[in-house]
Amino acid sequence: MGGNLGNVRDTFHSAVHLLEKELGSVILQSADYVSEPWGFESARQFLNKVVEFQCTLAPLQILEITQRIEKELGRTHKSTNGYCSRPIDIDILFYNDFIVSCEILSIPHPLLHQRRFTLEPLMEHWAELVHPLMSMTIKELHHQCCDNSQVTKFAGSYSLVP
Repeated sequence: MGGNLGNVRDTFHSAVHLLEKELGSVILQSADYVSEPWGFESARQFLNKVVEFQCTLAPLQILEITQRIEKELGRTHKSTNGYCSRPIDIDILFYNDFIVSCEILSIPHPLLHQRRFTLEPLMEHWAELVHPLMSMTIKELHHQCCDNSQVTKFAGSYSLVP
């Protein structure tokens, strides 16, 4: 998940709580990471986090739940013609080793290997996870990533609240 509007840490806490109620138990979660905006210009940095859930729902059911929770937590629209600032964005990065490709959902997330802000948090607990399409571990993808944007573990010294 990521966001850069409002009190993102509180929004993440609420999102994890709501997701846990609907998806199942949290297995692991990364620390929060601060990153530069990716794919657009903004003066506001992003906070990012990866959370793994124990879930038996189908991927499209999970997508429906995550989109509803985004709206509950203040997201007013999805980025369709370019990226923009937002209070929260919940992406499905992986679902075990499933591959899903349809008009509204792609799993694994098609850009995760290009984004340092997803790879850094994944390195915490999932470094040996193998990307089912690329047959590479997160560690290998991280090493090969061409994204040079700054991503640092949140240390409480960044102001993300307007």
